[in-house]
Amino acid sequence: MLRIAVCDDDKEAVQSHAAVAREALQQCRCMGEIETYTDSSMLLCDITDDRFFFDLILLDIEMPGSTGMEIAEKVKPFLPNVKIIFITSHIEYAIDAYELSIFRYVPKNDVDRKLPAAVADAVRLIGLEEGRTYIIQTNSRFIKIPYKEIYYIERDGKNAAIAASGGVSRVRKSLQQVYEELASEEFIYIDRGCIVNMIQIMQIREGMAVLRDGISLPISRAHLQGVKEQINRYWGMHI
Repeated sequence: MLRIAVCDDDKEAVQSHAAVAREALQQCRCMGEIETYTDSSMLLCDITDDRFFFDLILLDIEMPGSTGMEIAEKVKPFLPNVKIIFITSHIEYAIDAYELSIFRYVPKNDVDRKLPAAVADAVRLIGLEEGRTYIIQTNSRFIKIPYKEIYYIERDGKNAAIAASGGVSRVRKSLQQVYEELASEEFIYIDRGCIVNMIQIMQIREGMAVLRDGISLPISRAHLQGVKEQINRYWGMHI
């Protein structure tokens, strides 16, 4: 079940945006709960005190007290994978929003047209990230790594090293074996010795794949054009 928070100091805007979120959940056939806030400090309190967990937050940037930008910066340590949609009348915030890994930026003068699509895209992406796990069997236990938490996998001698949010796990298999076992289109080769989870890629810059956690991985010249095409095709099909 998805949990969505809507925060705006304008009560009518809160209700309108919450209605958009409910409609997006219905269209995507997802179960969900929506919490609404007209006070940004209350949202921050609920998150930092572990009262609520959210998958998606719709935030107005221009609010009294803690602004949307400040809220986004403060909640990230508590909800590192949360998707945030900013709603604002000031386009210059878009650059700062990108630095905070904001999922989408929606201008207030076009909110009726762009917000429904933005929320629906976020809900679909959250659905893509959920569910599947890669299992490593050792002599004494099984290690389960959710696909959504895998950043990249690289060759490490005779092992494959899986870098995920919980650290690095090694399995005595070839990179190609792990790739075939994952059997998921989200994982692509960016080099002969490295596979990346496309969901984790924030941008391609100067021949590097920049990931959500700030890591930059080199893309081989032979793979660069193919990587760009695969990313465009993947998101074109799923979003």
